Amino acid sequence: MITAKVFSDKNYCVLGLARSGMATVEALLASGARVTAWDRREEPREELADRCTIADPLEIDLVGFDGIVVSPGVPLNTHPIAERARQAGVPIIGDIELFALARPELPAHRVIGITGTNGKSTTTALVHHLLEQAGVPSRMGGNIGLPVLGQEPLPEDGVYVFELSSYQIDLTRSLACEAAALINITPDHLDRYDDFAAYAFAKGRLFAMQGVSQYAVFGCEDAPTSAVQQAEAARRGAGLAVCVDSWAWEPFQGEWPSLQGPHNLQNAAIAAALAQAMGLSREAVLEGLASFAGLPHRMERLGELGGVLFVNDSKATNPASTAPALAAFPVEGDHARIHWICGGLAKEKTLQDCAPFLGNVARAYTIGEAGPLFADLLEPHVPVERCELLAEAVSRAVGLARAGDVIMLSPACASFDQFRDYEVRGDIFRDLAVSLGLEAVPSQGDQGQASGVSS
Repeated sequence: MITAKVFSDKNYCVLGLARSGMATVEALLASGARVTAWDRREEPREELADRCTIADPLEIDLVGFDGIVVSPGVPLNTHPIAERARQAGVPIIGDIELFALARPELPAHRVIGITGTNGKSTTTALVHHLLEQAGVPSRMGGNIGLPVLGQEPLPEDGVYVFELSSYQIDLTRSLACEAAALINITPDHLDRYDDFAAYAFAKGRLFAMQGVSQYAVFGCEDAPTSAVQQAEAARRGAGLAVCVDSWAWEPFQGEWPSLQGPHNLQNAAIAAALAQAMGLSREAVLEGLASFAGLPHRMERLGELGGVLFVNDSKATNPASTAPALAAFPVEGDHARIHWICGGLAKEKTLQDCAPFLGNVARAYTIGEAGPLFADLLEPHVPVERCELLAEAVSRAVGLARAGDVIMLSPACASFDQFRDYEVRGDIFRDLAVSLGLEAVPSQGDQGQASGVSS
């Protein structure tokens, strides 16, 4: 694990004892800190009872603590811990801020930070893959992979690659990334912010923490992202805050089976820019892009059955993230190929972001709570099968698809009406396909999420 003398004899309170919380407690204790820990669940409290103080921070005096470490899942705009900490004059931070404080004591290294509403998990995993394939020691952390404080420090010249949600950035004050990326900003998770401008500002703080000589790359295909890029270019110079040139990589995209579609072209171009900023050659980047197997639930190619390709894009929990998936399989001749399974718990009451690509949809299969709404929205444009359950949608799609078609789960909705999370939804889609005879192909590996949030 990562430990640091900077925490010795300090007094921290850790609220939330899931994976990142438990790793934080262990790292702080091993560093000689005094820790007060709390979770609603009894099991983690019992596990730590003989090694730290167990107390609810809402019921104790917080004056004198050096920091309250919370999970990014704690909604600071509504949770009473925010006001109690403010009254006590104690900062609320996350494990990424603790990592930032420990950096001076770690072997010489660099950090890449990646944020955005959509695409950051794929881009983070892709950067990690490019570095590893080129022989550069690398660790993933933040909103993907294992909690960073629970991992062994990298050797000298290693690179930490962090996927950072807006929630994690909110809890970070001093992480100056040697290279950082903003892929896009679209409306999402607005229940945590006063408005969209506040959400965009949270994303932009990743770059405000950088020094003027550090590198940043931006998607620049939406106005909010372009605005952040322009502000940073004015602060540090255009050569250090650049819009990515996706189309310079477009001639090679056909060689990347797990990175199809315009969104993945942008993801790949941003990953390439970050990897090159770490010293990788163009040739090394191209080799790595070709060998990337993709992430589960993100345009994951499960395999073919009777010439029909199955694609698991369960991570697409809003229309903006589904739209690029629909764009990834264009019409061949005059034949639309996508059998699109969509629906769940809607975040929006419109599919406007998907509208430009409905010509690629052969038929839509609507499921879940949003099923009737989506069916009404789609029926003027594409044939629709009204299905309540995912199993019914898969069965109907298999019966109607023909060789060369694509059966795609890209729900444009959250999963919580019928499933615990998008991962369970995607796993069930895979199991249904396998039960019909599909031989699933391996993916890059289920990296998981350290914090369980995805903003």
